[in-house]
Amino acid sequence: MVTVEIIAIGNELLLGDTLDTNTSWLCRTFTGLGGRVERAVLVRDDCPAIVREIRGALGRGTQLLVTSGGLGPTDDDLTLQAVAEALERPLVLNERALALVRETYERLAAAGYVADAQLTESRVKMARLPQGAEPLENPVGAAPGVLLRLDRTTLVSLPGVPAELKAIVMGPLRPILQELFGAGVFREREVIALCRDETVLAPVLREVAERHPEVYIKSRAREFGPDIRFRITLSLSGRDPTNVEAQLEEAARDLRDALRRAHIEVEA
Repeated sequence: MVTVEIIAIGNELLLGDTLDTNTSWLCRTFTGLGGRVERAVLVRDDCPAIVREIRGALGRGTQLLVTSGGLGPTDDDLTLQAVAEALERPLVLNERALALVRETYERLAAAGYVADAQLTESRVKMARLPQGAEPLENPVGAAPGVLLRLDRTTLVSLPGVPAELKAIVMGPLRPILQELFGAGVFREREVIALCRDETVLAPVLREVAERHPEVYIKSRAREFGPDIRFRITLSLSGRDPTNVEAQLEEAARDLRDALRRAHIEVEA
């Protein structure tokens, strides 16, 4: 199973000005591909802090490391500088990235969205990538995404604007993800248990989880009141869809039987 870590970068996230929806979306996307997200963090626009997180992830041997945010033209967009420092590589002008930036501003100028297509220093900044990096076309915005293939880790840097991030992941990055994850799948089942007390439910879930250690079983209260319903989700990732479906179905059937033996009603 491919291990994943995510670093979301931006002061606005930690100030509470902007809700970090990118991490949630990336977690669902990578889990759906059959990966396992092991860690996700929020970091300020601070180069040493970003470097620490990148080096930590690389030291843990994560197979896919994704950063979001900090690729833009302003001075506080420090992600690529931090990636370069973490890898002890220089930032260099990437001709392909420069061409992508140029094409974007020519298109924006022609549409009247910007005054001109001149490649100012702020715009050229978005084309300076860590040595050895590959740019990923941004179908929505100006700053290209960045791909680095390292010894044990694929490192991807994405813009922080959600529409841009999603467009790169679902477009130019898709072949790389398919190469990395292969034909991985993620499946989930849901069982609703009518139980007032989660402490009564807990030993039943523990018993079933011990019999199906590969399946992740989690209970969540669906509503509060005299007739509390617990939503129990069973999820599993794997390479073979048929095998994943079979294991989940077996675990769900076992869970329903165990709940009934404990005199816990199961919603149809």
